[in-house]
Amino acid sequence: MYYAEIKTNDIANGPGVRVSLFVSGCPHHCKGCFNEATWDYEYGKPFEEETIETIVKALEPSYVQGLTLLGGEPMVRQNQKGLLPLLRRVRETYPRKNIWCFTGYVFEDYIQKVMLPNWEETEEFLSYIDVLVDGPFMEEQKDWSLKFRGSSNQNLILVQETRKQGHLVLWEEK
Repeated sequence: MYYAEIKTNDIANGPGVRVSLFVSGCPHHCKGCFNEATWDYEYGKPFEEETIETIVKALEPSYVQGLTLLGGEPMVRQNQKGLLPLLRRVRETYPRKNIWCFTGYVFEDYIQKVMLPNWEETEEFLSYIDVLVDGPFMEEQKDWSLKFRGSSNQNLILVQETRKQGHLVLWEEK
């Protein structure tokens, strides 16, 4: 797995100050994508143990609210596998910090109907995610007034509540 960038003081991709990891590799190729370079699965640098250490250290300050995964596409199978050691480590080290993930896949469609039944890593991957921003960016539905998403088709899903209740539970800013 490769990654494009780590932002250690990101305020655009989730609430509060966050550490954001932009992974490489994306099959969606959304028209108007803000990060086309990350479509290439080998763009950037190799994701290694040292990368995990860098992210864990960056999450240490009390003012950092959490980790955000985006890209590229964090939920392609190879990236899920690559990210699991990081997610385990973050949850173990900082159980009170939240984890957000942006994906072009739709939760009620491909994630629930294909990934969960067929990819063993998806169950564990989702167990660490607090909020999943789902759905491809759609330029024709772009809306600058939306918080933490680019187009109106995307949802901010509270993953654990959604899985418990069996229907979409959406995140709302308090």
